[in-house]
Order: sequence, then C-alpha cells, then structure tokens
Amino acid sequence: MKRLSIAGLGAIALIATVPFLGQILGVANIWYSGSAYAQNVKTQGQIQLRLEAEKLVVAQDQQGKQSQKWEPLKGQVVVRPGDVLRYTLNAENKSDRPVKKLTLNQPIPKGTVYVLKSVNVINNGKITYSIDGGRSFVENPTVKVTLPDGKVETKPAPAIAYTHIRLQIPSIPAKTTIKATYQTQVR
Repeated sequence: MKRLSIAGLGAIALIATVPFLGQILGVANIWYSGSAYAQNVKTQGQIQLRLEAEKLVVAQDQQGKQSQKWEPLKGQVVVRPGDVLRYTLNAENKSDRPVKKLTLNQPIPKGTVYVLKSVNVINNGKITYSIDGGRSFVENPTVKVTLPDGKVETKPAPAIAYTHIRLQIPSIPAKTTIKATYQTQVR
C-alpha cells in the first residue's frame, strides 16, 4: 500500500512535466516556474513540487574571455539546437512529519537529449535511468550492439537513448526542501 502512494508522488512529478512534452521544438512557452502538490496519504505528509528551467548562456567579453550563466526560461523563449537546458526540481515537505521513500520520475523532454552524469541530488538520493519510456529503471543503462563480425556486445547506452530519470529520496525531514538538477541539450 505504501508503494502505491509513493508511485502516486512520482506520477505527480511526471504530470508536472507533461506540458514540456507537447512543445514545438525550439519554442518554450510553458517553461516557467510552477508548482504542484503531492500528498502521502499514509502519513498525511504534504509535498510541494516545483520544476524550473534555465538555459545556459555563454558570453564573450571584448578581451575574448568567455563567461557562462544560467538564464531562467520564462514566457515565450526560443531555444536552438545545441542549447543546454538545466531543470531544477524542488520538493518541499510542508508537513510537520518526515516523508519517507519519495520517488520522483522525470521524463527527458522530447526534442532534447540527456546530458550524461549531469544529475545532482541533495539529500543522498538514488538516481536511476530508463531507456524504455519509463517501464524499467537501472543505475547504468546498457544496450546490445552487433559488431561487424556478428558478435553481440553489451555497451553503455548512449545519451540519446535515455527517456526518464528516477530520483529516490530516502527521507525528507519536516519543513525541509530538497533539490535536484539535471541537464539536457536541444537536438
């Protein structure tokens, strides 16, 4: 029964990102800070989820020195192939009790490719990935590759194969916010 409520929290995180999937490539009119609520029915803990997106902007000064900064994506924003986007997922436990075993599934938005090893989770969360549309998750996805001589080898999955990221947080203390970030690159 507890698994069902945890899966429900993951579904809320997934639903919070569904608008990203329907976007026309290159135009992001919904990439803004928003919020959603999830509730752990068994403990009555309330989690507020907020997903934010930023674009990496590289500037060059007159001396040729490059600088990088993250610019929030708000309103109608144009993204181009090669642009790097960073997503930040904040999960705030608004209750007076800890929430245990929180699982959040985040789809990689269509038209983008996951930047390998870019996930950063505060609070010692476990990170797993899916390459099959979110049906299964593993720490190190692999694919079978047929070599020119006909032999089949198992190799690490390429970044383009990643479809989802799963964050499993053991516990969020009462009145605490945890934060996770990951990056994608526009195709």
